[in-house]
Amino acid sequence: MPQELQKAYDPSAIEDRWAKYWVNEHLFEAPTPEQGDDESVFTILLPPPNVTGNLHMGHMFEHTESDILVRWHRMLGHRTLWVPGTDHAGIATQLMVSKQLEAEGTSRLEVGREAFEKRVWQWKELYGGNILEQMKRLGTSVDWAREYFTMDEKLSRAVREAFVRLYEQGLIYRGDYIVNWCPDCLTAISDLEVVHEEQHGKLWEIRYPVVDEDQPDKDVPGLFVTVATTRPETMLGDTAVAVNPDDERYQHLHGRRLRLPLMGRVIPVVADAWVSAEFGTGAVKVTPAHDPN
Repeated sequence: MPQELQKAYDPSAIEDRWAKYWVNEHLFEAPTPEQGDDESVFTILLPPPNVTGNLHMGHMFEHTESDILVRWHRMLGHRTLWVPGTDHAGIATQLMVSKQLEAEGTSRLEVGREAFEKRVWQWKELYGGNILEQMKRLGTSVDWAREYFTMDEKLSRAVREAFVRLYEQGLIYRGDYIVNWCPDCLTAISDLEVVHEEQHGKLWEIRYPVVDEDQPDKDVPGLFVTVATTRPETMLGDTAVAVNPDDERYQHLHGRRLRLPLMGRVIPVVADAWVSAEFGTGAVKVTPAHDPN
């Protein structure tokens, strides 16, 4: 007897069955090309999702776009490989595991490095497994025989080798830069890990005396540049005062020198278009290792 079609599409009845069939039949596994093989090859690496939770709509959108491209190349007859994997996510995962330990009344420092790494691997097995199952349910046509994790020994060895080579070539070097230091993690973190918060503060105005050009040990009586700042405590490290070159209020002072209050050190007036003439007094202090601008 003919089977009656359902009036409405039920994705749960279709997606799970076909996704399991594709995986069980190894339909998307790609053999490694042999030397001299002239068959067209198309290979892409799936950007590994972080094992800090589950996939979201952004992942789904990215996987769908890549899946369309990969399936198109298979239709063209190319030997196609799409490599799946997950990323340990570094500090992000460390924070998640640390919160787990805190909920248990302990900390990563108390349990020690070895025990903490074991907990990270347990986290990976839990959430990494969830992510992979989500990818399979989505129907992502990757080669599951080549699935990887960024902390796998083979990949870790490759990362160390790449780091050493780049260091030997002078492309990785140590220098003095402003970093985002986390007092809790006790390490520098990337800009992506920083959450900025706006706070209501006070704008302080400080007068910097203008140095007499003819008598450098004296100041011009009654002549000052008033600087507006939210961080007066960093004044001791000032190396210059900056103004906008188009700000007519200070154009006659370009290149002149000021005396830093309290310290007595002489610093220059510099012109820079980055300065907003509308903010505060239009004159800002320049403090190294404080603001990347």
